Amino acid sequence: MSVTEHDATGEDTEITETVDVLIIGAGISGIGAAYRIAERNPQLRYTILERRSRIGGTWDLFRYPGIRSDSDIFTLSFPFEPWTRRENVADGGDIRDYLDTTARKHGIDQHIRFDTHVTSAEWDPATDTWTVRAEQDGPDGPRATTYRGRFVFFGTGYYSYDEPHRPDFPGIDQFGGDVVHPQFWPEDLDHSGKRVVVIGSGATAISLIPALARTAAHVTMLQRSPTYMMSMARIDPMVEAIRKVLPPKPSHAVVRLRNALFHVLSYFMFRKAPRFGRWLIRNRTMAALPKGYDVDTHFKPRYDPWDQRMCLILDRDLFNEIGAGRAAVVTDHVDHFDATGIVLKSGKHLDADVVVTATGLQLQALGGIRILIDGQEVNPADRFVYKEYLLEDVPNMAWCIGYTNASWTLRADMTARAFAKLLAYMDSHGYTHAYPHLGDAPIDEKPTFDLQANYIKRSPHALPRSGTKRPWHVRHNYLLDVIDHRFDRIEESMVFGRTHGRAAAPTPANRAAQTA
Repeated sequence: MSVTEHDATGEDTEITETVDVLIIGAGISGIGAAYRIAERNPQLRYTILERRSRIGGTWDLFRYPGIRSDSDIFTLSFPFEPWTRRENVADGGDIRDYLDTTARKHGIDQHIRFDTHVTSAEWDPATDTWTVRAEQDGPDGPRATTYRGRFVFFGTGYYSYDEPHRPDFPGIDQFGGDVVHPQFWPEDLDHSGKRVVVIGSGATAISLIPALARTAAHVTMLQRSPTYMMSMARIDPMVEAIRKVLPPKPSHAVVRLRNALFHVLSYFMFRKAPRFGRWLIRNRTMAALPKGYDVDTHFKPRYDPWDQRMCLILDRDLFNEIGAGRAAVVTDHVDHFDATGIVLKSGKHLDADVVVTATGLQLQALGGIRILIDGQEVNPADRFVYKEYLLEDVPNMAWCIGYTNASWTLRADMTARAFAKLLAYMDSHGYTHAYPHLGDAPIDEKPTFDLQANYIKRSPHALPRSGTKRPWHVRHNYLLDVIDHRFDRIEESMVFGRTHGRAAAPTPANRAAQTA
């Protein structure tokens, strides 16, 4: 039921819905946040605003052939909802189904407002509330909707859903075939029996090429430089053994911890012993490819392991397609397109009927949503990140950012727990606003994403800033973060306050919620 209230400027505005927490995004981050908030604060009301028509986020947006997780599914799934399928690495459609099932099981789906594109969030310090404005699709076209909440949680990811990275390739308009980007894969595209060139060598290209090669005449991966790749089994025998011995929930917890530790320890090994890591990857790649294959040209990067994210090959599928002659790798640069394909800097011509530009993402903070505090616009990239989930001097707002070297959900769940803990603490003390404050002390800065990937280099200042020391350091170390959050001092560098008329003392019910 809509009501009319005064907004921060004193003008009348129609409020579609008023709740305690507004969650933006119904992907992994948003679904996880909803569960953790309700688990610790059952008295709080929440609503999820999702711009798409279905649950899933990334796993609903990307529909290209072969879409799958780039890490194991047991760390990508939630700790509170076991993954029941056999796969250790899951297909994108199965991940979306898992998220949908999880949301329905816990009643989260009843709180989602679909087809609701949030455009701005405005903080009113007089009432300690956020006013969130959105466009909601309907049978008569989009209509303006407005929501009000005490808190806002951004589960919007780190890239633009609308604008992927599209390099300006000379002559691309002259190409007579189809040009597609994986982020907007056409449902009616038929690549069967066609010559396909995939530009790129990242996670998308690595999963896309084997799927295309099954029915295409031939697939070529065109890369400017090699990427580190390691193969993982779709079905892990150790996981199978653990699941035979233990019931579903304990086995899920054990496998999840085992896989998380493997990620952390292998990352540590590659970073501390890069020469050994390069040798190990090269050795395994040579064993997977045909004898005499030019591994050093196409699979020997110039950088050390994990300077950029390492790509996951599933059951050696890419190597197998190369060995069977259905796929090939070309390491070169695009000079220009012509009517029948791509002319390379070397002078070589790649014939193509379909070109897939798997050229990467465009970084974007908070889903591109305008943030205003007391009428003044805030640029998130100007603010430092506090304990990975709050922004400097921005009250009652959290965001979720995953790891670069491990599954997104490992930190997403940690973030959701921390936010739920903060809500319980504030409610038990009668606080109506809270924000981290850096103060005037100088602070050294580092990139929020500690990779040398091109999509990060292209937009080095797109995301909020990271310091080099806690609690302002966005660290990509799961084990250290677990320890920090376990022994977290919630008052550290935080400012808490109340609006006039709010009781200072906690109520018995709220105190019980805090200690639960």
